[in-house]
Amino acid sequence: MPDPEPLLINLTRCVIEVLSGARELDQLARWVSDDVYRHLLKRVVLSNRARAVKGLRAQRPTISIGRVTITEPRDGVVEAVVIVHSKVRVRAVALRLEGLDNRWRASAINVL
Repeated sequence: MPDPEPLLINLTRCVIEVLSGARELDQLARWVSDDVYRHLLKRVVLSNRARAVKGLRAQRPTISIGRVTITEPRDGVVEAVVIVHSKVRVRAVALRLEGLDNRWRASAINVL
């Protein structure tokens, strides 16, 4: 399996952009399981409603990726936490990747 860290960083950045409305969720479909896709879709709908109520536009967030902690509980599975710094707050994104056909696929993503 390839090194998971670049995918973890890019997937985290993309998830934050999707939730902020700056990126389409469909762009992540190939990298996430169906359950993760549905979960993110619910979060996107809620984020869009919240922005509409406040009268805000979707903007690309200015973020920087902090520490990436990776564990491998068993062969072919990676669990990680990626710290994301923005102007307003620091968030943690928890991800679980599972190996499938010699590539990683996210089976869980939670933005905390």
